Amino acid sequence: MFRAYLLACCLLLGLITTAHAQRKGDLFIRNGTVLTVTNGTLENTDILIRNGKIAAIGQNLKVPEGVEVIDATGMYVMPGIIDAHSHIAISNVNEATNPVTAEVSVGDVLNPYDIRLYRALAGGVTISHVMHGSANVIGGQNETIRHRYGETDPDALRMEGAPRTIKFALGENPTRVHGRGHNVPPLSRMGVEFIIRDAFHKARRYMEAWDRYEQERKRNPRAVPPPYNERLEVLADILRGNILIHCHSYRADEILMLMRVLKDFGIQRVVFQHANEAFKVAPELAAFGAMASVFSDWWAYKFEVYYSTAYNAAILTRNGVITSINSDSPELNRHLYHEAAKTMKYGGLTEDEALALITINPARQLGIEDRVGSIEVGKDADLAIFSAHPLSIYAVCKKTIVDGIVRFDADRDPDDMRLQVDPERPVELAIHWGDHQHGHRCLEGIDLIEFLTETLQSEWQ
Repeated sequence: MFRAYLLACCLLLGLITTAHAQRKGDLFIRNGTVLTVTNGTLENTDILIRNGKIAAIGQNLKVPEGVEVIDATGMYVMPGIIDAHSHIAISNVNEATNPVTAEVSVGDVLNPYDIRLYRALAGGVTISHVMHGSANVIGGQNETIRHRYGETDPDALRMEGAPRTIKFALGENPTRVHGRGHNVPPLSRMGVEFIIRDAFHKARRYMEAWDRYEQERKRNPRAVPPPYNERLEVLADILRGNILIHCHSYRADEILMLMRVLKDFGIQRVVFQHANEAFKVAPELAAFGAMASVFSDWWAYKFEVYYSTAYNAAILTRNGVITSINSDSPELNRHLYHEAAKTMKYGGLTEDEALALITINPARQLGIEDRVGSIEVGKDADLAIFSAHPLSIYAVCKKTIVDGIVRFDADRDPDDMRLQVDPERPVELAIHWGDHQHGHRCLEGIDLIEFLTETLQSEWQ
C-alpha cells in the first residue's frame, strides 16, 4: 500500500515538473551577419540551435533533418536585448507601507498576459529585470524574466537559476513618500543612510542569533531557535552575498555614500540604477567594482536629475565601469537599440561597445552572463534578427527568438496586438460606410473624396 502511494506521489511530482518545464526549440539561421558582441562580427554565417541552446556557429553548416530554417540573408543577428530596469508584466510595483520591505517580491505578481511583453519582443528584447518601485529605501525583491509571451503560467516567465536581486532607493522618492508623506523616517538624505545602516545592523544581529542557535543545537537538540523574520532573512542574505543590490540613485554624493555603507558591511556587488551623476565619480565606481545602468538622455524630470549628460554611458565605459542602458518604460524598451546607438554620437563608442550596453553588460549586472548576452556556442538561444544593422535608425526587428522559439515574427504580427484596450474608456461612435443612412452606398468603386463631399453636404442641409 505504501509503495503504491509512493509511486502515485512520484507520478504526480513528475507531472508537476513537466508542467513547469519550459519549451525549447530547434532552429537553423542561415547566412546572416552575426553580431556576437564578444567575438566580433561574422559575415555570411549560420547558427544552429538545438533544444534552446546555440549548438554551432559557422559558414555552410549542415541543416539537420526536420529543423526549421530561417533565411537571414541580408539581415543582422544579434543577442537578445536585455533590459536591466523594467516594470512590465507585474500587477503591483510598490509596497510603500514601510521604508524597508525586503520581505515582498514582485515575482509573486507576475502577469504572463501583459501585452507589453509582446511589444518588447517586437523591439528585440528577450529578458527584462522586473523591479520593485523606488518608494522605499529598501524595497522588495526583483525578478529576472524571459519574454515567453504566449505561456499562461506566471512561473513560465521566470528565468530559471537567475540570481536574486533587490531594489534599494536613494534621494527624493523615499524621502517624499515616507518623510513628507507619512512623517516617518527618512525625511532627509542623511535619514536614508541611517535606514540602510540600521537595517543591516539588525540583520547582522539576526544572523548572529541564528549562528549561536545552530552551534547550541549541536550540543542540545532541544535548543530553542530565535524568532523567524522574513525581512531580516532577506537582509541577511544580502550580507551573505546571495542577493545583488540594484539601487535607484541620481546624485554623486549619494552614490559615494552607499558605497561607503556597503564597504562597512562587506557587501561587494551593487548596480546603481539611473545614476545620472555617476560620470562625476566614475573612477570611484570602477575602484569599488560597482556597475551602472543608466538612461541614454533622460533628465530634468525632477530637481535631483538636472545635472546630467548624454555622455554618461561613454564616460563610465571609458573608466572601466560595466554599464548598461535601460528603459524603465514599457514603451522605450522597444527602442533600446536606438538608445544604445546614441552613445556612438555622444562619446564615440564603437559598435560592439554600444551593443554591449544592451546585451552582455546588463547580463553581467544580473549575474546571467554565462548564459545570455552574446552569441557563443553553449549559450541560450535568445536572439533578435534585424532588417539592417540594429544601431541604424532604419533597422526593423523582424524576428525575436527566446529559448530557440520564435516569439515574435514581424511577418506574422497580428493586428490586434497593436490595440490598447481600456474597458473604462467611452467608445466613440463610428460610421459604417458600407450602409450609410444617406443612400446606403458602398465605397467600392466610388471616389472617396466625392463620397465624403456628398456626405458632408447632405449633413449640412
